[in-house]
Amino acid sequence: MRYPYIQYCDKVAIVPIFKDLQGAPLIVDMSDQGSIFDKMDVRDQQECQHRLDRLMAGKFSWGVSSYLERRERILSDCPQMVKEQRFYHLGLDIIVPLGTPLHAPLAATVKESGYEAGEGNYGGYVLLQHESPEFETFYSLYGHLGRESLPAPGATYRAGKAFARIGDFHENGNWFYHTHLQIITAQGLEQGYLSKGYCSATDLADIDRFCPAPLTLFRI
Repeated sequence: MRYPYIQYCDKVAIVPIFKDLQGAPLIVDMSDQGSIFDKMDVRDQQECQHRLDRLMAGKFSWGVSSYLERRERILSDCPQMVKEQRFYHLGLDIIVPLGTPLHAPLAATVKESGYEAGEGNYGGYVLLQHESPEFETFYSLYGHLGRESLPAPGATYRAGKAFARIGDFHENGNWFYHTHLQIITAQGLEQGYLSKGYCSATDLADIDRFCPAPLTLFRI
């Protein structure tokens, strides 16, 4: 069985990546039609965080921003993105407070962990490998993590075990507090999607083979 159909298998128990999320999330539109970045420099992520805090205060304890959003406005100062026209978001951004621990959604081995330096990049990141007799091997990627909390490659985790934490501006690529959750198939890993959090419009027809929607793996 391949991802995402594992959700229909009663032998596969997916557990929450973030424990005890309460209530409905704030849905944050970061597409080119969204207003979160109106009248501000999109790279001023501390101001973005202040805006999110005001929107969430007393109403929401967490938020999300969507898979496959077109984000040309956010990425317009990233030369490689502009050159390759890679503006479609391949992850689900899950907005939670600084330092919140992440937990393995399934039994996992750390395939890779590291630090991607540079403005707008992942900062601390972890790639978990998920293997089971019940499904084809696939990977889950988590970006914008705390550098000191990163696990060592080869470390193993049972489902529900904490493996990293949400990072601060200086270590998460200078982004608002969240993680970028992306699913990568074995074929997608071979195609280099570990280093691609966005795709182009011409990639969309085939993207389900490489980076299918992460919603199946995100439970509350």
